[in-house]
Amino acid sequence: MADNGKKQIPLRVSAKLYDAIAAWAEDDFRSINGQIEYLLTECVRQRKKNGKYVSDQIDVPPELDIE
Repeated sequence: MADNGKKQIPLRVSAKLYDAIAAWAEDDFRSINGQIEYLLTECVRQRKKNGKYVSDQIDVPPELDIE
């Protein structure tokens, strides 16, 4: 298996939540894993930090005014 820079994490969700995510993933033509990754990415993008939205590029560290 090639290392593509992604980390694996164990995730436990209820059967009801799994079914809802699976249905949503099917509607969006994604795998369940792809749908979870998409949703997490969107949540991180929309998270506010000091009144500003985080960068569209989540792999780029935010500029912090800590001085």
